[in-house]
Amino acid sequence: MITTGEGCLTLEDVKENQHRLLSDPDFDPEFNQLLDATAITEMAITVDEIKRAVSPKVFSPTSRRAFVVSSTFMYGMARMIQTYNELSQGSTAVTIFRDRASALAWLGVKENSRND
Repeated sequence: MITTGEGCLTLEDVKENQHRLLSDPDFDPEFNQLLDATAITEMAITVDEIKRAVSPKVFSPTSRRAFVVSSTFMYGMARMIQTYNELSQGSTAVTIFRDRASALAWLGVKENSRND
């Protein structure tokens, strides 16, 4: 599963995405996730809101979640999310990457390439 963020990310955006996933009959908590945050330019979300945002367990503890970031700021924010995730019970494996290809490889997915 691929989730893409862009522009300014808010707590409402995170909650809306979680609700959308949990309401989707095709969603399976066992899915792995690629979270592409390379187009997020700002985060209007507090540290306490980040902690609350990772509290609901949307994904299974066996899921892998790869965060792809392009800036030092987003790396720091993703690292904070990763830490809160690690401290919570039933956490998933979260790893942060600077490029999509490495993230996909960690997830065991080959990038769909076309030669046309």
